Amino acid sequence: MLQLSYIIVILYAISILLVFFYSLAQFNLLLNYLKSKKTKDQSIQFDFSNNEEIPYVTIQLPIYNEKYVIERLLTTIAKLEYPKDKLEIQVLDDSTDESVTETAALIQQIAATGIDIKQIKRTNRSGFKAGALKEGLVHAKGEFIAIFDADFVPQKDWLYKTIPYFKDPKIGVVQTRWGHLNRDYSLLTKIQAFALDAHFTLEQVGRNSKSHFINFNGTAGVWRKECILDAGNWESDTLTEDLDLSYRAQLKNWKFKYLEQVETPAELPAIISAARSQQFRWNKGGAENFSKNAIRLVQSKSTGFKTKVHGILHLLNSSMFLAIFVMAILSVPVLYIKNKYLQFDAIFDVLVFFVISSLLFFISYWVTFKSLHGGGYKNFLRYTRMFLTFYTIVMGFSFHNTIAVLEGLWGKKSDFIRTPKLNIEGLKDKWKQNSYLSKKISKNIFVEGGLILYFLFGIYSAVILNDYSIIALHFMLLTGFSFVFIKSITDNN
Repeated sequence: MLQLSYIIVILYAISILLVFFYSLAQFNLLLNYLKSKKTKDQSIQFDFSNNEEIPYVTIQLPIYNEKYVIERLLTTIAKLEYPKDKLEIQVLDDSTDESVTETAALIQQIAATGIDIKQIKRTNRSGFKAGALKEGLVHAKGEFIAIFDADFVPQKDWLYKTIPYFKDPKIGVVQTRWGHLNRDYSLLTKIQAFALDAHFTLEQVGRNSKSHFINFNGTAGVWRKECILDAGNWESDTLTEDLDLSYRAQLKNWKFKYLEQVETPAELPAIISAARSQQFRWNKGGAENFSKNAIRLVQSKSTGFKTKVHGILHLLNSSMFLAIFVMAILSVPVLYIKNKYLQFDAIFDVLVFFVISSLLFFISYWVTFKSLHGGGYKNFLRYTRMFLTFYTIVMGFSFHNTIAVLEGLWGKKSDFIRTPKLNIEGLKDKWKQNSYLSKKISKNIFVEGGLILYFLFGIYSAVILNDYSIIALHFMLLTGFSFVFIKSITDNN
């Protein structure tokens, strides 16, 4: 029993320390972010007043069964301001439903206005999104490739705000910040927006400002065609082909440019089954990319030490859910070990590192929240409520995302499952009739239901042992798993 206690305590301490080191890296990104605000952008840009400097651009729109958003997408893209003689639009249509006909009709209408737009169909979905992008690249006329997912709604001047940065021949990618069309729709969308805002401010700016590796986010960005080909083209052996190609390109010494000031609005998953699907793909893909690219990064002779450290932590981003889940599961037996074996008493001070980690996250996210929404007392109270809610619900997703991470690290392959687009803004309440929505309840909820009881027992244990040192953690875990469990049932009714 004593040997088992040693193992539990050591794993518990390691998981907390991993989260702590990750929080230190996030705080370093915050310092980078703040320093970047004091630095004027010296990037060279194309002079678009000179027509000869305006390059040819191809816009790729990878779609798959998007009948609810295809009209909004094509209408928006057709309104982008750019010389028609230097613009091509590829609709990479892998659809298998009636949307194919509607898309074809819309394309015909747009083409009649003089815009070069084509529907590219494949005989199979080999490679999924990566395969479609690769196929389109073969026929692309443009020197630069702009990519938008079906739910994105770029501003009319988007190309004029992004393409000029490619004047620097070393720039391989220009990425913009995601906005959120339905941020305030529900608590679920608010939490997702909160997390994504932190990524698109703190992390992307914090890394890019110091020339550390960042990632093209799969959409709302532009690639130099030469960069894609030089990095080995799109590959479909991970679920996050965007992160994979990003690292391969930067390992080839291509530079990425991140534009925080250019916002590209998109739709957030409004039901938990869609959020689960997206989270699973992102976290499993992140783990797959760690397995694929971490060694290449470490062995790179042209990459600096700090960039390697941040790169490894970036690739391990999804694996933090594994550390959180291990800490959570072991926290209950730790209570009993602490009360039975007094020799372990000192080591439980390691919990202070989790408290420090939480404080560092709180400070870092506040600065980025303030940059988007403004400061002040009322906003700070609003932020505090949102942070605590976010922190709690993230813990509730820890089991689901841990499964994704383990599958990614173990090399278990799975299909690319698209996130259904709902067009809530346009359809209002009719979105609930969306035929793409899955009514299947995740099998993970049975375990999550058990975890609710488990952490309820943790709270009961604190009472009977008269040890309330981690009761707040257990309460957050209980609440987080309850939210995910209940939403997973009610959203399917």
